[in-house]
Amino acid sequence: MITIKSSQISEMEKHYRISLINSLVGYKSLNLLGTISHDGISNLSLISSAFHLGANPPLLGIVIRPEREHNDTLNNIRKTGQYTLNNVLPQWYKQAHQTSASYPSGISEFDKCGFKKHYINGFKAPFVAQSTIRIGLEAAEIIDMEINGTTIVIGEIIHILTDDSLIEKDGNVDHIKAGTMTVAGLDSYFLPQLIGRLSYAKPGLEPQELTPQNHDTKS
Repeated sequence: MITIKSSQISEMEKHYRISLINSLVGYKSLNLLGTISHDGISNLSLISSAFHLGANPPLLGIVIRPEREHNDTLNNIRKTGQYTLNNVLPQWYKQAHQTSASYPSGISEFDKCGFKKHYINGFKAPFVAQSTIRIGLEAAEIIDMEINGTTIVIGEIIHILTDDSLIEKDGNVDHIKAGTMTVAGLDSYFLPQLIGRLSYAKPGLEPQELTPQNHDTKS
């Protein structure tokens, strides 16, 4: 066993440190973040920072890093107030990875990386046509973090676009059936495997395995 102290972390080679800290917490959500500028130029970026904030109102958060001089994603969210999160499928993960390349400002990663845009009436930001779970959000709060220059964007879910068969009768989204991928670190992509679902935890009661019969999922 090794023990790594904060002083050692700060002295690590840059790319080694980035890889270590990014992969330390294990598997993370993986989404394509779609936005559009006032000039109508679409933008697509790969993120692994989405997190659940609450269900009433339905809120999701994302963290946007300050790595580039230009940040079309954040600028578009600030100006239009709308954006989308779209899951990544196995047949598209290489193209999704490519969206993280530093394309010049004003260049659409949708076009460069082969993704099709999907729009719905009354919503500005583009969805990813190839995704099976697509979420449209409106920015509810934007927090600029002084500690490291990142920005936390809290969004309220306005639209959910998916196939009805991917949502079980108890509301659980079947990401296995949806083909949703996950990521560890910066560049290691995985398909999740379901081990089991457990009943709601209560003091003094052993968790029970949920089956299609006792949580009434769709067939």
